[in-house]
Amino acid sequence: MRSNQMKAGMEKAPHRSLFKALGLINEEIKKPFVGIVNPFNEIIPGHVHMNTLAEAVKAGVWQAGGTPVQFPTIGVCDGIAMNHEGMKYSLVSRELIADSIEIMASAHRFDGLVFITACDKIVPGMLMAAMRLNLPSIFVSGGPMMAGKWRGKKVTLTSIFEAVGKVGAGTMTEADLCELEDEACPGCGSCAGMFTANSMNCMTEALGIALPGNGTIPAVHAARLRLAKQTGLQIMDLIQKDIRPRDIITATSFQNALTVDMALGCSTNTILHLPAIANEIKHKITLESVNEISKKTPHLCKLSPAGEHCLEDLHLAGGIPAVMAKLAEHSLLDGTPLTVTGKTVAENLKGKAVVDTSVIRSFEDPYSVDGGLAILWGNIAPEGAVVKKGAVLPEMLKHEGPARVFDNEEDAFQAIMGRKIKPGDVIVIRYEGPQGGPGMREMLSPTSALAGMGLDSSVALITDGRFSGVSRGASIGHISPEAAAGGPIALINEGDIIRIDIPNNLLEVAISQDELERRRSAWTPPQPKVTEGYLSRYVTMVTSASTGAVLTVPGKNKQI
Repeated sequence: MRSNQMKAGMEKAPHRSLFKALGLINEEIKKPFVGIVNPFNEIIPGHVHMNTLAEAVKAGVWQAGGTPVQFPTIGVCDGIAMNHEGMKYSLVSRELIADSIEIMASAHRFDGLVFITACDKIVPGMLMAAMRLNLPSIFVSGGPMMAGKWRGKKVTLTSIFEAVGKVGAGTMTEADLCELEDEACPGCGSCAGMFTANSMNCMTEALGIALPGNGTIPAVHAARLRLAKQTGLQIMDLIQKDIRPRDIITATSFQNALTVDMALGCSTNTILHLPAIANEIKHKITLESVNEISKKTPHLCKLSPAGEHCLEDLHLAGGIPAVMAKLAEHSLLDGTPLTVTGKTVAENLKGKAVVDTSVIRSFEDPYSVDGGLAILWGNIAPEGAVVKKGAVLPEMLKHEGPARVFDNEEDAFQAIMGRKIKPGDVIVIRYEGPQGGPGMREMLSPTSALAGMGLDSSVALITDGRFSGVSRGASIGHISPEAAAGGPIALINEGDIIRIDIPNNLLEVAISQDELERRRSAWTPPQPKVTEGYLSRYVTMVTSASTGAVLTVPGKNKQI
């Protein structure tokens, strides 16, 4: 056992003494030590019930003959951090989460790890740590929040963000907004739509690193506690058989996950996180490969914000196993990878079927013949940009209009709420990328305000920042290279005509290459917005969004 490095033999008597200070007895010390990574806190709704879930995991570990030991990590609630300086810390927390787990697990020589996941950057940060450490590992999420109910309709976090725009447009009263505010988020769990947290928790299933049901069983269901206990049991089997994350998550597993991603129409943030996780094993996921998978994978589900269904509906329709079984039936999924069940993907999918075709559509009646995400290129985005195509209205799949240029999110949001944006405009928000932000803030407030005002059918938004999974509309993010690194988005002028052609994967500004070069020669790199603390260190190490915004050795990437 790896844990024997800190507890076996005469010379480890001092170590055992410290374990006994925790209340452990000799019989417990002799068993495999299982680290339970518990991100419990009292600020994030997706985390507030984690102690209950952790106790269920521990019960499973004890029952299977292990000694569970909890340790924490941090988390950021993207919804609470939205539209202020706090959002600069969301994406950057992913690396800190991975690093902190690496430190705890390496210093304390655990035999295996159970990762309890929840909100946005927790999931990819933990996946990065699992791949880096390569100890027997298994994931279990806190589960999705139930949808709220308001005036006879399902509501989610999307509803309340868009309601702010409706109040700004004069189509909703502040009293109605207050009433909706009380109902939109009814309890614990990761927000109820196919937003980033739920997207990534579904990806843990698709990657094979979590038990079936992990992505969709609601947080408040007893089945979630049962799954947690089963997870605790299963980690002991993985330790005994020495099955590790790199045995499970391979290049083929990533291809499977991206295929499921396209069928579900997940958050655009998956195109940041999956490459970052793959980077831990030196596997490269290119944007070209993402598009290749998207082109051949039909879009089978439209969950909030793209549609009316929520995660609870997907669960009742058969969940991720049903989606995967349908994809495998049409030879779009590879059944050979091993999973944490100890069985292959194909073995796990035997007998799984779609229960409700209104939630998981058939191949004969998809929402579109290609996937829910698309990568765009052009003279604005030579290294690519990402759009949640499945959440774009048909009339906005192709759009041409004048640029309304803003050098930060706040100015753009004020212009939208001040009704200074007109139908046909293309909002450009720049200097919000990984380096320029810093931290690549999500633009949920501007996109939701546009939708709430009814402008999502006539106004597009492009940015070198990113979007929450809650965002919908012609919202194109991750534009690379970013403005702070001298990317062409920095050279767009007010009134330039922007052309968007999502079906043909095109994003361009209607000016010549000579004009772009002329503007480039006159462009001056901006001064850093942050010069101290964690963000200032992050700026010196972060790479392009096109490669997952991973960190590299200081001085190896372009700095500002």
